[in-house]
Amino acid sequence: MRAGRGWAVVKYLVLLVGDGELKPWPDHTPQEQAEVMTRFEAFSAACRARDGVEILAGEALAGPEHATTLRTRGGTTTLTEGPYAEAIEAMGGFYLVEAPDLDVLLELLRVLPPYDIQLSPVVDPY
Repeated sequence: MRAGRGWAVVKYLVLLVGDGELKPWPDHTPQEQAEVMTRFEAFSAACRARDGVEILAGEALAGPEHATTLRTRGGTTTLTEGPYAEAIEAMGGFYLVEAPDLDVLLELLRVLPPYDIQLSPVVDPY
């Protein structure tokens, strides 16, 4: 946590890890995709409008067929095609967000499409 503009700020990694209640992205029509994208735009706008909240990074990710996993065991490094775990196969994107607390972030995340989302606070080692 660090101080910022008079309040504590926590960084959170927001992983969009599954389609949730939505059908898979490739199954959406172009119009449906555009409608979903408006939810992401609304989330960005809501974060900009909220004191103490800032999106530091955010990107859509290529599908699992483009993932590469690097594992090191016993000093040997192995590279394999595909995601690390089945739970991550559908990871569609991420945000790195600073927010005063988890409750504020949870409120803002309700603006996004109803995806399955994993939240992890970032540990500041300093």
